[in-house]
Amino acid sequence: MLPPDESRYARQITLPQIGESGQQRIRDSRVLIIGLGGLGSPAALYLAGAGVGELVLVDFDVVEASNLQRQIIHSSERVGQLKVNSAKTAIEALNPDCRVFCIDHELSRDELDREVERASVVLDCSDNFDTRFAVNRSCVRHSTPLVSAAAIRFEGQILPVLPGGTPCYQCLYPDSYENMPTCEMEGVLGPVVGVMGTLQAVQALLILIGEEEELRGRLTLFDALSMRWQQMQVPPNPGCPVCGGKS
Repeated sequence: MLPPDESRYARQITLPQIGESGQQRIRDSRVLIIGLGGLGSPAALYLAGAGVGELVLVDFDVVEASNLQRQIIHSSERVGQLKVNSAKTAIEALNPDCRVFCIDHELSRDELDREVERASVVLDCSDNFDTRFAVNRSCVRHSTPLVSAAAIRFEGQILPVLPGGTPCYQCLYPDSYENMPTCEMEGVLGPVVGVMGTLQAVQALLILIGEEEELRGRLTLFDALSMRWQQMQVPPNPGCPVCGGKS
C-alpha cells in the first residue's frame, strides 16, 4: 500500500513524465496566482489538488453573488468575504497539506517584484490590462515563467511566457487598451472561463515538471460557440518595450 501522501497523488505519480521526482518538484514549488475570480478559481483548486506546496493568492475584492456563476472556488455562504480568504477555505478543505498565503491588497511594484521573484511560476488570472501588463513586466524582469489567460463572451485565450526567447504578453498587445471590452460590459459564459483557468493549471504543472518545450511561443484560442480550438506560433516582437524579443 502506498503511503498516504503518495496515495493522494498516485494517478499523477503513475505518469512517466511525472513519477516520484516530478511529484517532488510539484511539492517543492511556490505558485503565485493573481486574481481569484473565474480563471483563478479552477486554477487554484487543481494546483492544490495536484500537490503544489505553496500557493500565494492575490486579490483585494470580496465575493459577490454575481461572481458565483463562474467563480467556483467561492460559495453562497461566503458572499461578502474577501476572495482570498474564501479561496483559502476551499483549498484547505481540498488539500490541507497545501500552504496558502493570502494577500488582500493591490501590490505595489516592489511587492509584486518580490513575490514574482520567489515564485516558481506565476498565473495571471486578472481581469484588467493594467494588471496583466504589470505582471508580465515583472515576470520578464525576473525570468519567472508566466501563464496568462483571458476569457470574454464565448471566447478564451492562453499564452505562456517563458524565459529564453518566447513572446511576452506585451508582444501581443499595444499600450493603447482603454476601450478594450470587458466581461462586465460584454458578458461571459461561466464554463469558458473555467476551461481557460483549468488550462492555466495544466500549463503551470507542465512547467513545474520540466515539460514546457511544446508550450513555447504558442497562443491557444478557444471558441465555445463553434467548439473549435486554434493554436498559432507567435514570434517575439523585436521592438517590444518589455522583452525586446528576448523574454
